[in-house]
Amino acid sequence: MQSTVGKVAEWCAAAGISGQSDNGGLVLTGVSTDSRKIKPGQLFVPLRGERFDGHDFIVTAKEAGAAASLWDSSIPLPNIDIPLILVDDTLAALQALAVGYLESLRAKVVAVTGSNGKTTTKDFVSSVLSARYLVHKTEGNYNNHIGLPLTILTASIDTEILVLEMGMSGQGEISLLSSLGQPDVAIITNVGESHLLRLGSRKNIARAKLEITDGLKPGGTLVYYGDEPLLTEELAALNLAKEVKVVTFGENPDNDWIARYIRVASDSTSFALAGDEEESFELPVAGRHNAVNALAAIAVGRQFGLSFEEIREGLSSVKLTGMRIERSLAKNGAIILNDAYNASPTSVKAAINLAAELTGYRRKWIVLGDMLELGPEESAMHGDIGNYLSESKTDYVLLYGPLSKRTLEEAAPNFPGGRVKHFEEKGELADYLLKHVTLDDLVLVKASRGMRMEEIVTILQKGARG
Repeated sequence: MQSTVGKVAEWCAAAGISGQSDNGGLVLTGVSTDSRKIKPGQLFVPLRGERFDGHDFIVTAKEAGAAASLWDSSIPLPNIDIPLILVDDTLAALQALAVGYLESLRAKVVAVTGSNGKTTTKDFVSSVLSARYLVHKTEGNYNNHIGLPLTILTASIDTEILVLEMGMSGQGEISLLSSLGQPDVAIITNVGESHLLRLGSRKNIARAKLEITDGLKPGGTLVYYGDEPLLTEELAALNLAKEVKVVTFGENPDNDWIARYIRVASDSTSFALAGDEEESFELPVAGRHNAVNALAAIAVGRQFGLSFEEIREGLSSVKLTGMRIERSLAKNGAIILNDAYNASPTSVKAAINLAAELTGYRRKWIVLGDMLELGPEESAMHGDIGNYLSESKTDYVLLYGPLSKRTLEEAAPNFPGGRVKHFEEKGELADYLLKHVTLDDLVLVKASRGMRMEEIVTILQKGARG
């Protein structure tokens, strides 16, 4: 963002600006909520949390180069010689600032949500659209009520399309993000089991994901996973405006965009569009589910007028956010697939299916940590994963975490010879892998983020602990 103090105050509906009367013309170049990361010329936004108050760090921010700051008008003014933009609530002001700046950009917005695959789909969409447009996208986990405004505010003035990822933990959060982002195109990748702890049912999760339509611009487009009946059912109950265009994707033949002839390798996936076998695509990432996610990017690319050749180029050169089926080598040359960013029953089964499809390895190892935030049915869901595992899909299963003991109980009968093992300590699991995994093996690691199973990947890559 590049704007004046006066314009920022206008966008935030500020009560006033402290200091000299000519402060309004001062130009700001960027925004930061972290006083430790402030760059000269930026606007500091002091946020409040349960255990901190950013207003306490105004001196640090100023010394680092902050040119101005938002300021909660209920807090006494500090003795500091930079303009303070007085607002009722700094978080609400940050969000209003993002909306004002977004409207000044005149850029199109593509919003992406879903229980699984939203980050990968965001990366696919961004890479495809970058074949023709100047694209700015969500980085890292900046997909919440703070991260999304900051993503908008880091877009350059000449940005043509913003691709915004929208995450949630409960009802109403996607609605807020959609109202801030005001998408021209909204994508829903699927409805999984994440957030069952808070939302109680997959139907409620579907309703929460469909909140992405709340900020959809008139005449906008909704692109959603048509193989999920809950989305279709709940969408019908929404009574969307007639001018909203609805596009579906998936593997079922009644979708608008359909993937077929899907072929998976450890580092790539190829597929063709139904109805036109000449339109084939290859992704530099493994997974049948990624072929489906790529369909959303194809649909959006065509919505923005891209040729199939441009779309093909974008998909083939995509760079995915880390720990999403990230391929690497162990120290001894074994193949590692790191999918340890997050996990739900749906995504874990997709990872198991990926391992099952891959061939040419001496042995396959599936390493699973607990799936978190699944609510009262979490034990049964871990047991269901155990039932889903079989000798036809993998050779060995290694488990970590208290919930995964239920997975062990259900999976063990499917693997004679003790080829399913549970470990109380992560280090013991790593040692077992180091001792038994060989050059021609495949190791797939999957767990919820809180289990930090990427530590296992790092140990395998180094060939030792510590």
